[in-house]
Amino acid sequence: MSDTTTERARASAPTLHDVARAAGVSLATASRVLNGSTRKVAETYRERVEAAAAELGYTANLSAQATARGTSAIIALLVADIADPYFGQIAAGVARGADEAGLVVTIAITERDPEREARLVRALRGQRPRGLILAASRTTESSDPVVQAELDALASTGGRVVALGPGAGEVRSVIVDNASGARALGLELGARGYRDAIVLAAGEGVLTSDDRTSGFTEGFAAAGGSVSRVYRGGFTRESGSDLMTRAIADGVEPGTLVFAISDVVAIGAMSAVREAGRVVGSDIALCGFDDIPAGRDVTPGLTTVKVPLEDVGYLALRAAVDDEWDADAGPLPLEVVVRESTPLVPSA
Repeated sequence: MSDTTTERARASAPTLHDVARAAGVSLATASRVLNGSTRKVAETYRERVEAAAAELGYTANLSAQATARGTSAIIALLVADIADPYFGQIAAGVARGADEAGLVVTIAITERDPEREARLVRALRGQRPRGLILAASRTTESSDPVVQAELDALASTGGRVVALGPGAGEVRSVIVDNASGARALGLELGARGYRDAIVLAAGEGVLTSDDRTSGFTEGFAAAGGSVSRVYRGGFTRESGSDLMTRAIADGVEPGTLVFAISDVVAIGAMSAVREAGRVVGSDIALCGFDDIPAGRDVTPGLTTVKVPLEDVGYLALRAAVDDEWDADAGPLPLEVVVRESTPLVPSA
């Protein structure tokens, strides 16, 4: 590339024409390389175009691309709490799929608030995303007509909506069978000899929490146990600690099993048990759900239900970008993982 060409391009924002001229290729070839076309370009041409774009400091005009295509090269991901490792692993799967598809991921936080969710979807519509993935734990209020109207409006402009869990309208769904996984956990721990359980859950109406609570209660009862109390809060570590502190204040007999609706909540509960001078495992047994890495590293190791979270995120991305989608595909398999936090009851 000549010095004259470089100086001229730097005098103003470089254009695709500048890149094509500097690389010695046609405008169409440069566009295919830099604008995410599915048409293949010879590797030598691709290298020349990418080198010229890098030297000129060229970046694609996403607004222009969105106008031309109807959608941009953006995937919008809505999560409830970016600090929660559950959503971090899902985001990792979405990012892996987006990278394969040549797309960029935008993340927004709903805080499990339907009104905030509606505002975010409305704002994201202006970016004309290729797809929008609803990864936040949905509530019974998520079917609010305002939320659904915003999702329908986004879909009408060419963006595809994907929900982790049941959706409505044109929404594609990636299902995690929380109720079935929690039921299997209840059956397994009932078989290990536990008979009395306490549940640390989120507020009523949060579908993930409700499904896990009801599934565990059903499975535990089928194995001969019973849930005596349900404490309600949120999905955070602080909530787990607070709810466990309340439960201990109300009285927790040795040998009681505590089911927390997520590993994050369970880890918070572990801290509260220790702070109360009690012992996790042999005194108060604890189990969670999700199998985040931290649950494997704590002592004692946390019994849980393994959810393939990165695979869930990857499937959600594919659902957002693939024309063909098997709407009848079953949920991803979940697996009960028993660790030291729920030792076998001696009389079992």
